[in-house]
Amino acid sequence: MSLFRKKDISKLLEEKEKGNQLKRALGAFDLTMLGIGAIIGTGIFVLTGTAAATKAGPALILSFIIAGLACAFAALCYAEFASTVPVSGSVYTYSYATLGELVAWVIGWDLILEYLLAVSTVSVGWSGYFQKLLSGFGIHLPPALASVDQPGGVFNLPAFLIVLLITWLLSRGVKESARLNNIMVVIKVTVVLLFIAVSIWYVKPANWTPFMPFGWSGVFGGAAFVFFAYIGFDAVATAAEEVRNPKRDLPIGIIASLAICTLLYIVVAALMTGIVPYPKLNDPAPISLVLQAAGQNWVAGFVSLGAILGITTVLLVMMYGQTRIFFAMSRDGLLPKVFSTVHPKYRTPYVCTWLVGVVAAVLGGFFPLNKLAELVNIGTLAAFTLISIGVIVLRYKQPDLPRAFRVPFVPVVPLLSAGFCLFLMTQLPFDTWAAFLIWLVIGCIIYFGYSRQHSTLNQPTNN
Repeated sequence: MSLFRKKDISKLLEEKEKGNQLKRALGAFDLTMLGIGAIIGTGIFVLTGTAAATKAGPALILSFIIAGLACAFAALCYAEFASTVPVSGSVYTYSYATLGELVAWVIGWDLILEYLLAVSTVSVGWSGYFQKLLSGFGIHLPPALASVDQPGGVFNLPAFLIVLLITWLLSRGVKESARLNNIMVVIKVTVVLLFIAVSIWYVKPANWTPFMPFGWSGVFGGAAFVFFAYIGFDAVATAAEEVRNPKRDLPIGIIASLAICTLLYIVVAALMTGIVPYPKLNDPAPISLVLQAAGQNWVAGFVSLGAILGITTVLLVMMYGQTRIFFAMSRDGLLPKVFSTVHPKYRTPYVCTWLVGVVAAVLGGFFPLNKLAELVNIGTLAAFTLISIGVIVLRYKQPDLPRAFRVPFVPVVPLLSAGFCLFLMTQLPFDTWAAFLIWLVIGCIIYFGYSRQHSTLNQPTNN
């Protein structure tokens, strides 16, 4: 049997309409807010300070532009696929239809790592901000339940509980989750705009000198590091089966959310490095630090609240994306069929939602995962590379397939997307590559030991 068996796209769309159908409840506005909810969070509230202080300096602006360009090209590729093949599973499903089952499994396994670790890692960051807020009211958790990073720490209770709460929300229905997400996105974008409006008057241009203290290597290293800040727009594509008009709304949601967030990132990075000298920005709450340096402590309090809400929406969307990848892989037989069971009332894949939620909650509760951003980055960059190649393959193999959105200048734009992503992958350290390759080896063992034999393509009616 061929290692590169593919799902026929027409059959893929037919199968999507039969059984396990999810509830169509989302529009272009919901998708745009879903994307912003995932993108604006840990990146802008936490990673910007570290990236400026240790990698790029004031040239962090260029790092964000480079990472944003890589995402922009990839977003165009995502938009074409998402509008052409509006099926749950995002890049996993697209790879299945263009590059074959083995490649699809590898990227699906990769996405499981990306989303699961992102949820767990971000939950630890959420816990830190939440406990800072509690301390302002004189409330302090026992050290054993506050963090596993501190002396005497055994379990991170807030990180564990927030993931379980997000899991419960997602199991109740995507529209209810989207409503909550929309409210929190409006609040946190307002907080970011408040930061911009207040801090712009305290910029000292002298702080932008030297502009590139770490040279171009620092700029590129900073781009690879802050790429984590852009992870999220791809999660919009995982909502394909729950969108009322996917051919129109998916491209709008993907591109609009990325454009809005890129602009905000660039402005915030410029203001931060213009107010506080870059070596002093290596702080877990850099935006609050900048406002305190400007003497705006009351705004800093609002920003802390906005950070909590911002990180909450990241958890919501990352968890959502993870469950839909599980759902799609289970429906294809590559994972046990129980994970594609849909709740009769809420029309959500509740079994895989609770499985993923419990695992992510345990990881966030017991393990110090804040240093895994680079591992999440390499997984996402690999996914973006494959989707870019997939656009070229599908254009030449099925040129007449109806496409509601078309990437311009094929194959130039997809090749630029793949090239940008591969370049940023080379900027990540060796141990990140080693861990990534070990995960892929484990995935290949599972594929050849279980998934290939149980795949729907291995059934008599599909041969």
